Amino acid sequence: MSTAPLLELRGINLSFKGVKAINDIGFSVAAGEICALIGPNGAGKSSLLNIINGVYRAQQGHIHFDGQLRRQMHPYAAARAGIARTFQNIALFKGMSVLDNVLTGRTLQRRSTWLEQALRIGRASREDVTQQAAADKVIRFMHLEPWRDTPVGTLPYGLQKRVELARALAAEPRLLLLDEPMAGMNAQEKGEMSDYILEINRAFGTTVVLIEHDMSVVMGISHHVVVLDYGRKIADGTPEQVRRDPHVIAAYLGSRH
Repeated sequence: MSTAPLLELRGINLSFKGVKAINDIGFSVAAGEICALIGPNGAGKSSLLNIINGVYRAQQGHIHFDGQLRRQMHPYAAARAGIARTFQNIALFKGMSVLDNVLTGRTLQRRSTWLEQALRIGRASREDVTQQAAADKVIRFMHLEPWRDTPVGTLPYGLQKRVELARALAAEPRLLLLDEPMAGMNAQEKGEMSDYILEINRAFGTTVVLIEHDMSVVMGISHHVVVLDYGRKIADGTPEQVRRDPHVIAAYLGSRH
């Protein structure tokens, strides 16, 4: 794992109608590490992911990604730079197969024009073969072959979450943003999803920033943990450092503890 930061946030502020959602937050994520964002509900975690991939625009502060200053990130620019995202609520095309959903993650890897694709001329047919092979590679990696041609909407919840992760991985991201990838899962499904995240990080060197509420998961897979509370950063360090931080204990358990 590299010690150089792939992602660095400085002085990020975000307000909605005058109400502060994020207050002067800054931290860095080293290339190749798994960083967990934790904190009580409403702490600003999802809003921070939305700023990183350009869904929200911070009123103040800026982002350094891969050594480049980006005062405002835009979703298309973020995707082109190598940032992929999953969402807390599953955002798949339920009537499409697993393969077709994963293929949508390959959109930015295509070089043919929309006209070539519409008329099936030029580079389009050759690209179809290449992109399907790449999608099938991801499907094998995520052990989704038995459901390759199955409509996603008919799959159990845990498998749908795995398909969503596969679609994000198909984009070949350098930075993978995961918004509660294990929400609603049982213990076995959480264990399996944790293993996939660890294997993605190990096999591809993908940097991961994830939001997760299950502390056993966070402590088991993270190299680095950032803790938010009411839009402020209250801790930033290794899992062991964060576990012992009195501000974190107070935020989660109440100051009397």
